[in-house]
Amino acid sequence: MALKCGIVGLPNVGKSTLFNCLSNAEALAANYPFATIEPNIGVVNVPDDRLVKLETLVNPQKVIPTTVEIVDIAGLVAGASKGEGLGNQFLGNIRDTDAIVHVVRCFDDDNVVHVSGSVDPVRDKEIIDIELQMKDLEAIEKKIAKYQKMLKANAVEAKKGIPILEVYKAHLEAGNSARTAPVEEDQVAFVQDLNLLTLKPILYVCNVDETAVVDGNKYTAALKEAVKDENAEVLYICAAMEAEIAQLDTFEDRLEFLQEMGLSKPGISKLIHSCYRLLSLITYFTAGPKEVRAWTITEGMKAPQAAGVIHTDFEKGFIRAEVIKYNDYVTLGSEQAVKEAGKLNVEGKEYVVTDGDIMHFRFNV
Repeated sequence: MALKCGIVGLPNVGKSTLFNCLSNAEALAANYPFATIEPNIGVVNVPDDRLVKLETLVNPQKVIPTTVEIVDIAGLVAGASKGEGLGNQFLGNIRDTDAIVHVVRCFDDDNVVHVSGSVDPVRDKEIIDIELQMKDLEAIEKKIAKYQKMLKANAVEAKKGIPILEVYKAHLEAGNSARTAPVEEDQVAFVQDLNLLTLKPILYVCNVDETAVVDGNKYTAALKEAVKDENAEVLYICAAMEAEIAQLDTFEDRLEFLQEMGLSKPGISKLIHSCYRLLSLITYFTAGPKEVRAWTITEGMKAPQAAGVIHTDFEKGFIRAEVIKYNDYVTLGSEQAVKEAGKLNVEGKEYVVTDGDIMHFRFNV
């Protein structure tokens, strides 16, 4: 599924360092490689311990993990919404993504110049927010004008839409993002066609120094307070440390380094998983002697649509799905053992796939 997370932030906050660490993800585990589509787009395999466990049980010829697409968007500057610093191009790049990873600097270092002259993650966040909000406000105002013209023809859609758009307009003018606008869930449909930048789900990454990578610091505390109403995840990652980890030669060296820092896994792995969740993605598996494979679907997807991710014919000719829960498979040790225990379920077209399902589809073309 071609869903993308865009990494945004001010210049020189660590975005590209994090992106480059993703390019070295294979240094963390040999079977999680990275591929480049364009200079600033990477397809990163999602580390999944379940896939490793299935490999040991099935012993297939090959294993194929699922992926998430990450876009490194050049640093925004104040005035981007008016075209400053190639702003229109950068904002266009953000519009093409499905979710936003906002990197903010949360460390002091006199050797690393801050574009604004001092470290203040809340101010930095607001600079980016304002540029995105201004662009969204422009789009909302254009649609209001369009609806006002439609009112002359007594258009029902325009009558319903204008009050909702006015709520978004006032919310944006007050310095808030569209994702927190006080509207009902079904009313969001009136702005879906605008692909609003601040309606996209967001994840905040605090780029900290090594001393703050576990518990944070005064800067991360200030940012968490500033975003407490956004229902957004906040990660602490030391980009410089992640770069060091990626340069270590062996898995054992990397594991020892992480343990010394009080970490169980690299921050990059956490970032990949968080991006996956941010996009509302889940994984189901197919498992057989030829391959064990993870498939990406959107949360809430039903069995026929999940089958269609493998091939459109699977969805068109869907008959049924044979489903094994991951825990049952691991506990019993094989598909045959699951069948003998009566744990294999046969599901129809209305079955909603859950994360970790192991599936086999029956279809007729």
